[in-house]
Amino acid sequence: MDFSTLTLLLIALSGLMYVLCCNRVRRTAQTLQQRPKSLLRYYGQNAVIWTFIPAFCFLLLFAFFHSILLEQYYLHIIADVYADSPENQHRLLLAQMKNIAAGILSSEDVQLQNLAQDFAASETLVYRARTWLVVLLALGLAGFAYRKAVPHFRVRESVEKTLQRSFLIAASLAIFTTIAIVASLLFEAVRFFYAYPIFDFLTGLHWSPNIALHADQVGSSGAFGMVPILAGTLLIALIAMSLAVPIGLCSAIYMSEFAHPRFRNFCKPTLEILAGIPTVVYGFFAALTAAPFFRKIGLSLGLEVSSESALAAGAVMGIMIIPFISSLSDDVIRAVPRSLRDAALGLGATRAEMVTKVLLPAAFPGLVGAFLLAVSRAIGETMIVVMAVGTAANLTFNPLESVTTVTVQIVGLLTGDTVFDSPKTLSAFALGITLFVITLGLNIAALALSRRIAERYE
Repeated sequence: MDFSTLTLLLIALSGLMYVLCCNRVRRTAQTLQQRPKSLLRYYGQNAVIWTFIPAFCFLLLFAFFHSILLEQYYLHIIADVYADSPENQHRLLLAQMKNIAAGILSSEDVQLQNLAQDFAASETLVYRARTWLVVLLALGLAGFAYRKAVPHFRVRESVEKTLQRSFLIAASLAIFTTIAIVASLLFEAVRFFYAYPIFDFLTGLHWSPNIALHADQVGSSGAFGMVPILAGTLLIALIAMSLAVPIGLCSAIYMSEFAHPRFRNFCKPTLEILAGIPTVVYGFFAALTAAPFFRKIGLSLGLEVSSESALAAGAVMGIMIIPFISSLSDDVIRAVPRSLRDAALGLGATRAEMVTKVLLPAAFPGLVGAFLLAVSRAIGETMIVVMAVGTAANLTFNPLESVTTVTVQIVGLLTGDTVFDSPKTLSAFALGITLFVITLGLNIAALALSRRIAERYE
């Protein structure tokens, strides 16, 4: 059986055990004229927990590790059989062996054909063993849960402890995933900094990662100064936020404090439709409409505007972020207690004075969080910049010229003919960890600022 079939089988068996355990407790309680110590559904939930969770966890672990272990085993066999071939060819032979076993390729190499047949037989045997182990484990634990389904068993405490442990595991997985992402970025970035000085990377004014990927290719030594692309990232994000923050905040204030409920119920969903538009559509709009529009206006004013200007990408990105800021700001403003509004109006303040003097200062910590999330969205956007600006790394703060961003360079470095031992490819991880540190610094600064301001309005 494949993974999905086994999962459906476990779900069906869990549902069956839920019904059987509930019925058993009900019949036993009626026979003994004894009231169950817990509700019937808890006995069924306990049966589902014992039947499904251990077997499914084993199935997940098997799916993750069996291919790795089997490939490593046959990689050692290939290294012994093809001892005369270079070590970097063993992975290629392993891939060919797997394709032959799957019937995708054919080969005249008798040894490779024999290895492929042996691999196919081993894989079939392993899958059969997995099926029997999962089924036997589920049935065994289902029998254990069925025996525990008796009226005098206080099952509610057991179920709640299991759920509590599950929530703890889920929270821990989120933390470990974050740590794993940072560790993987940091590991590859350290490899890059061994090949290229970190000081030159952080302070270099020229970005040109055009180096030879192989020894037989011709290429330059390359330059990996990230200042130009970092400046381009900040420039486009600044343009986007300059457009999105005023419009988004003002629309949130109007809809929460001044708009008629009918207009609000119509306007807010309509505005949030912008958030559901794919970024590639915004990219088309920026490349085909916004960029020529700004270029035409600039030429009419006697300004030299690039056909791939930062202004066009930043403006379209700002339009994309407007519903994001508007929705979050509206929720933050409406969360301010009504008593603050009533107190200000009762003291004779106008609605405009109430908004500027009381409402916005009280909502400032939440607004800072909304703006920070919008900044992170702007910094991490890729598709609009790729389609509207390009990949030219120019060190300029002129919004009418062409620039590029960190995310665009990461995409360009990790696509195409990539060799992960090359500084060109490893530089993408250095850019990623640098962008992560910058974003983390922004989060910490905004959190500290919001806490300091929030203390004044408690």
